[in-house]
Amino acid sequence: MSGPRPVVLSGPSGAGKSTLMKRLMKEHEGIFGFSVSHTTRNPRPGEEDGKGLNKLPMLLGATLLPVADVFSSEDLEMSNYHFTTREAMQRGIDNGDFIENAEFSGNMYGTSKSAIEDVQAKNLICILDVDIQGVKRIKQTDLNPIYISIQPPSMEILEKRLRDRQTETEESLQKRLEAARIDMELSKEPGVFDVVIINDDLERAYEELKDILDEEIKKVQEAKS
Repeated sequence: MSGPRPVVLSGPSGAGKSTLMKRLMKEHEGIFGFSVSHTTRNPRPGEEDGKGLNKLPMLLGATLLPVADVFSSEDLEMSNYHFTTREAMQRGIDNGDFIENAEFSGNMYGTSKSAIEDVQAKNLICILDVDIQGVKRIKQTDLNPIYISIQPPSMEILEKRLRDRQTETEESLQKRLEAARIDMELSKEPGVFDVVIINDDLERAYEELKDILDEEIKKVQEAKS
């Protein structure tokens, strides 16, 4: 795949991924883009196929970002999707059309190769927000992204963050916490990520993220000038 090197951003819900990315994108307009993922879950109120976030250009002053209300929640749960059936998505997976896929709470999620290419074709750094399963699958491809894990300081702090949102049932909260425990353990394995950022201080975590991406950001800026 040609174009800017993509960024794989991973970490449990509540770790602060979208908070950090929102700030980064505000400071670097027209540099980043999100691929449009596929899912078999039903659309939520206000979501449209492939175009859930048309408000983003007004929010960030950018014209090339393919998402918008992705920043209305702490994580990227509300990013836009291509809504499809389980049968159609499984056919695409079997045909090798997806660079990663996973199942959560009975629904399938995945990122197609063409979705990433669409972002790269606009000379944008494609942000891939995937779970640890997705990270390991992407490592089996030729994508060659920068692998970044955003982690909370502790399970106790993560649980407090999730409860403070007041958007989860107790059942869904426990599922997220269990997924987070697994994620935090696997993120410690050598060679899985290029860097692991512990988000115990937002300013420090942001500076660390910015430093990691500085070289790719400059490449995109130079290509646009």
